[in-house]
Amino acid sequence: MTNGDTPEQIAGIDTSAGTEQSATPGTPRPQGRVATATSAPPAAINSQLKTDPSDGLPGDRYLNRELSWLDFNARVLALAEDTSQPLLERAKFLAIFASNLDEFYMVRVAGLKRRAETGLSVRSADGLSPRAQLALIASSTQELAGRHAQVFLDSVLPALEAEGISIIKWADLTADERDRLTRYFAEQVFPVLTPLAVDPAHPFPYISGLSLNLAVTVKDCESSGEHFARVKVPDNVDRFVRVDRAGSLYGLAAFLPLEELIAAHLDVLFPGMEIVEHHAFRVTRNADFEVEEDRDEDLLKALERELARRRFGSPVRLEVSDDMTEHMLDLLLRELDVDPADVVQLPGLLDLSCLWQVHAVDRPDLKDVPFVPATHFAFGERETPKSVFSTLREGDILVHHPYDSFSTSVQRFIEQAAADSQVLAIKQTLYRTSGDSPIVDALVAAAEAGKQVVALVEIKARFDEQANIKWARKLEQAGVHVVYGLVGLKTHCKTCLVVRREGSTIRRYCHIGTGNYNPKTARLYEDVGLLTSSPEIGADLTDLFNTLTGYSRKAQYRNLLVAPHGVRKGIIERIDREIEHHAAGRATLVRLKANALVDEQVIDALYRASRAGVPVEIVVRGICALKPGVPGLSENITVRSILGRFLEHSRIFHFLGSDESWIGSADMMHRNLDRRVEVMVQVKNPRLAKQLQDIFDSALDPATRCWTLEADGTWTASPAPGTAARDHQMELMRSRAS
Repeated sequence: MTNGDTPEQIAGIDTSAGTEQSATPGTPRPQGRVATATSAPPAAINSQLKTDPSDGLPGDRYLNRELSWLDFNARVLALAEDTSQPLLERAKFLAIFASNLDEFYMVRVAGLKRRAETGLSVRSADGLSPRAQLALIASSTQELAGRHAQVFLDSVLPALEAEGISIIKWADLTADERDRLTRYFAEQVFPVLTPLAVDPAHPFPYISGLSLNLAVTVKDCESSGEHFARVKVPDNVDRFVRVDRAGSLYGLAAFLPLEELIAAHLDVLFPGMEIVEHHAFRVTRNADFEVEEDRDEDLLKALERELARRRFGSPVRLEVSDDMTEHMLDLLLRELDVDPADVVQLPGLLDLSCLWQVHAVDRPDLKDVPFVPATHFAFGERETPKSVFSTLREGDILVHHPYDSFSTSVQRFIEQAAADSQVLAIKQTLYRTSGDSPIVDALVAAAEAGKQVVALVEIKARFDEQANIKWARKLEQAGVHVVYGLVGLKTHCKTCLVVRREGSTIRRYCHIGTGNYNPKTARLYEDVGLLTSSPEIGADLTDLFNTLTGYSRKAQYRNLLVAPHGVRKGIIERIDREIEHHAAGRATLVRLKANALVDEQVIDALYRASRAGVPVEIVVRGICALKPGVPGLSENITVRSILGRFLEHSRIFHFLGSDESWIGSADMMHRNLDRRVEVMVQVKNPRLAKQLQDIFDSALDPATRCWTLEADGTWTASPAPGTAARDHQMELMRSRAS
């Protein structure tokens, strides 16, 4: 859903293709089964189960990770297909789908291709080789991409036109409009274009990843010889040229694609030549890379070097307009060295992520009703305003964004710490933040005021590397102690520690959350966070920051689970404890809310719990490799997915038998549990634990609109279409407004 944060990241592209990325707001009103070619696993669920002798679990107990991600993006597309959505929100979902798929290819497909090309025969957990997965992905992507294009052409585009918002062709313009746009082309566009010919003196040009291009065939009027040329559509200007037209209450908005404007003036770029044909195309390249941290002394310089190389990655997908001639396509395949299986032919516009520009049109009647986050009651208006610190001394606070305002809670906590003369030190992790970050500004102000400030900036946060390098240098220049975490690990935890002198004592105040310190995404991402002055948690965070900034190798904490050593182990221990409680006759239940559930060890623990009779309720936004509802394996497990106006991003766990509730930054994925520093914190206050249960109760209400995962890997709209349903996110918005 992209991207810091870029609009795509704000919309949910954490790819996890699963990129914090990859992510996806909008109110779900499912129209039926979301099952596609991606939905069914290679082995049918009713096939003979293979037995794993190590624990008696069947061998084909996992769904494929990559196909599950494509199912997730199919659910995003279902939101764009939903005619009950506000029209411009449907356009937004089309843009999110496109951006999500870009990142999926840049990272996940690129990784599979690298394994296949190097001969690595490592199979996925469901037994598929890299080549088998690539074949299934190619087939499914063509189907999904075609469906995506048709939703735009057959449904969203006509509906936009009916509302006075048109995406037009050059032929649709009046003579006056053509004259104006010709002048615009000559003054603003033509100077930045560089047509590149291909002939013995001019080799085929390098095509950068995700750039939009025109492939042009021109004929020499004297020799009649035909030549190929490439024209890159500039990516540093808006994709659409706005053509304002009067005629309605809001004014008519017409958008001319920039490639249409360029195509109409190819004769200016190739004077004296006849334009034979032109077609749009786009290449996606491998954007994943590794930094040799052990070899490189300066991590910033090493990362900048790898970022420069990213644009030269090998091609993993070629998108072309469906009117491209076979001759032209063959030339591109040959020159770009693209496998024909990686070609996606599409009608209409390529790269519908450009619809973010259309979504920005000032038509509030075609968008979701604006929602203003409420200030948490603990920080609300008082006759005598209290500081965040005095409020936290009265008790812990659980904030639930975006329903609770980030700016008047977490941001205020950091800003007051920066301004408070009694604060001695601030230590904070930064994974992704906004372009004009008040959090960074507060840390700079604190350092300039003489406080000890430590910022752990994760400069390897995918697709935010360049922005985070900039923040790191700005913080260093202000006197902040900037560190980059541990070699070989990304620091993904969301933690802040404030050390304050209060009389003769030192008190520590803490924030641990599930989302980034980003005020912009905090209005679009659903996350929870704990603000506390607990001495135990303060001591834990002190130990954690000593590990991150020094040479400590502490693995055990009082009130935290910390990856890569403690989260998987701690979660599995608590699942096994529920099995023991069930055997002892006590009430048991495991509830899990996350962005993704992929880790086989955690899934197997949930299978064991189900076999023992422990109910398991899972709310997962994106990928799920667990098969629910399989007799003898997982009949006590249910899985549902909620995609809505806000990106469901929080990670919450509840274990009824042990009466434990946990929140944190970790999804149940290999990368989170093995290759990242993640933090889970136990929420011990019964009142706050009840708030977490209320979130689960709302999401798991049988009447809540969602998708449910079936045993065969398909996702089904629930409740059935036409049945009255409650909207989980709308209910939470109403509760804050009341």
